[in-house]
Amino acid sequence: MRASLDTNVLIHVYRAGLEDILFDFFADGVFIYEQIRKIELEHHGQDILDRVDADIKSGKIEVYTNETLKQQAVLRIFETNVNENKLLYGSSDLGEVYAISLAQTIGAYSLVTDDIKQGGPYMSLLQLEYDIMPFTFADILILRYLIEDADAIQTVRDFNTVNEASDLQWSFRSQIIKFIKRFWKDPYKNDERKWMSKLVEERRIRVKSKFTELQKLL
Repeated sequence: MRASLDTNVLIHVYRAGLEDILFDFFADGVFIYEQIRKIELEHHGQDILDRVDADIKSGKIEVYTNETLKQQAVLRIFETNVNENKLLYGSSDLGEVYAISLAQTIGAYSLVTDDIKQGGPYMSLLQLEYDIMPFTFADILILRYLIEDADAIQTVRDFNTVNEASDLQWSFRSQIIKFIKRFWKDPYKNDERKWMSKLVEERRIRVKSKFTELQKLL
């Protein structure tokens, strides 16, 4: 899988020292638009810039510039997506506008954002007809656990580390409930139910026992 990243999730996982969860999970590529690095992180993430820049230099994060998009003959498409998303989300948080627009333009299947407010990118992508799956850092940790790339203890520990570093004050129990509702009990989209069913079948995931084990630690 490949993903376009919003500003907030970058700041949250880097401050927790757990940025590798992004690179390991999205092994096909992690992308940001240049505005997120040059403007958003300069204003809100000065403390993590050196580490972000090191990962950009090493190729872990690919930065898309207007020149890159022009060379790929998709700059006009990106600009159209940006203008349409500005109408939808407003211009108060351009980070999310650019992150979604980049995902649309380059065909990234995922957007990673911790903005879960109503009307924000996460909820909008669940409810609107976009071919992009939104994930929070909590979703990624749960998925990583289900496919057995981490055990229950590490999953809870990593959630707490990011949650405390970001000051989100999320409840992991509530995030798990939302995850189960989204992919099994009351999906927003049938495609997401099918995606999860395929994942469970291919990985032979024992869903009920996995969640039971995880919730025992909460």
